[in-house]
Amino acid sequence: MFYLDFQKANCKNCYKCLRSCPVKAIDMRNSQAKIIESRCILCGHCTHVCPQNAKSVHNDAAAVLKLLKTKTVIASVAPAFVSSFGLTSFEPFRAALKKLGFSDAYETSEGAAVVTAEYKKLLASGKYENFITSACPAVNRAIQLYHHDVLKYLAPVDSPMVAHAKILRERFKNASVVFIGPCIAKKREAAESGIIAGALTFEEVAELFENNGVKPVAVNPEMHESKKATVAAVSDTEEPGEEKIAAKFYPISRGIIKSFDAFPGGYEYIAVDGVSRLSQALEDLKNVKGVFLEINACEGACVNGPCAIQRSGGNVEANVRVRNYTNGAPLDVVREHPSVAVERKPLTPGDRIPTDDEVAEVLARTGKRGKCDELNCGACGYNSCREKAWAVVNGYAEVEMCVPYMREKAESMGNVVIENSPNGIIVCDKALKITEINRRAEALVGAARPEYIFDCFDPTAVFKAAENGVQSRVDALKIEKSGKYVDMNIVPLAGENALLIVLIDVTDKVNYDAELDKVKRGTFEVTDSVIEKQMRVAQEIASLLGETTAETKIALLKLKDAIK
Repeated sequence: MFYLDFQKANCKNCYKCLRSCPVKAIDMRNSQAKIIESRCILCGHCTHVCPQNAKSVHNDAAAVLKLLKTKTVIASVAPAFVSSFGLTSFEPFRAALKKLGFSDAYETSEGAAVVTAEYKKLLASGKYENFITSACPAVNRAIQLYHHDVLKYLAPVDSPMVAHAKILRERFKNASVVFIGPCIAKKREAAESGIIAGALTFEEVAELFENNGVKPVAVNPEMHESKKATVAAVSDTEEPGEEKIAAKFYPISRGIIKSFDAFPGGYEYIAVDGVSRLSQALEDLKNVKGVFLEINACEGACVNGPCAIQRSGGNVEANVRVRNYTNGAPLDVVREHPSVAVERKPLTPGDRIPTDDEVAEVLARTGKRGKCDELNCGACGYNSCREKAWAVVNGYAEVEMCVPYMREKAESMGNVVIENSPNGIIVCDKALKITEINRRAEALVGAARPEYIFDCFDPTAVFKAAENGVQSRVDALKIEKSGKYVDMNIVPLAGENALLIVLIDVTDKVNYDAELDKVKRGTFEVTDSVIEKQMRVAQEIASLLGETTAETKIALLKLKDAIK
């Protein structure tokens, strides 16, 4: 089981997920994007950018509900709950979780306070040229997998979630701990910690609330103020040496830096947010000294996590809510606690480094035989042609993902077909302006590179086809400029706002038919003349025969009379 699930989707080969992935943990073979688990840092950015909603976060709600029925479960809640659920205090959220079956709930900021205290100790030791915070598990994973050169700067301190789980497990010996927050990467970190029973996202908890008819209800302001006063009074009774830290700032940008009451000297304190800036920030760190780098995979930090519940005010409202909540609540207190030290070991994604010959062979298959051919346009989703060649060698990508190469190939084949077609081919827009015309069409219309259809022939049929969007045909259209006759097929191109016009030369056929008609008319005329002449001869013969017959009759009658 991985932490990102897949649904079958009509993937359009847009490569948006690949472009947005900072570590290229996307397998794009067979026109279906899949996560490469060994490379993924679980920043969750791909779940937001996919236009087909092909990726979703694995839902652990059912497993946690089952755990609630059999175990004593304590919730560790990230302070970003105030922005996702629109609350101003923790008590309504705590009460709602208890209705779901949690034994109790505490804020993860308790662990964050311990983490900040450990940071201060490490910084005071002077052992670190640079220092990288360890609160974001996606960043930690990226450094361990891809940035071994700066791994020595990554704080050897647990994240606030793991630190808090250690505190809770020590406080409640037989209880299980479930983390609740806006992050996907926390799911893997929780599983790998060995002490956290599960991790729910704010989206999963919101669904549980809705399905179980539970709604966090705002506490009466007077009660809330009374509780704050009680907590403050308790805080005032702390033992000497205990530290107070504004750890509830952690979910916002510069939140870790804001949790410090005083900055250890010798460092420039810088915050960097967003996966797009992650790699560059870590690369830049190699060339400088004296930098404290607070780094988050999410733009705007945890309040804008992949599973945060977005409100109408967006990141601005989220920041305001966390700031107001933190400023109005007592500081988190650091008491004695379990060790939160951790060893950060380098990891490998399991890829192999291609040889120069393998890279050259892949590049050559897309027509790139020299540096000048490497466009590095990023259309395939990779940052460079060589990075894409690396992916092809490792089996994560296909050669055909090179968009400029495939377009050039398609255009080249299309041009060969069009230019060598025995028919005239014209493409025009709906304003009848010609955008493409082959040489055969130019010969048929008797014009070189005409601008509009009406420069070639009567545009009536084309105009009607453009207006109606229906394919039509005109037979034996005479083109005055060339004297040619053509059969014209007009095809509207759906979605292209254009029309394809195919001209078939029928001049010989039309001329043959005309010649045949001429021969037929000549034959008819000769036949009529012969018939008329024959009739006249027949009439003359008949006339002569009639006279002779009459004379013979008279002579015979006279002979008969004489005999009598």
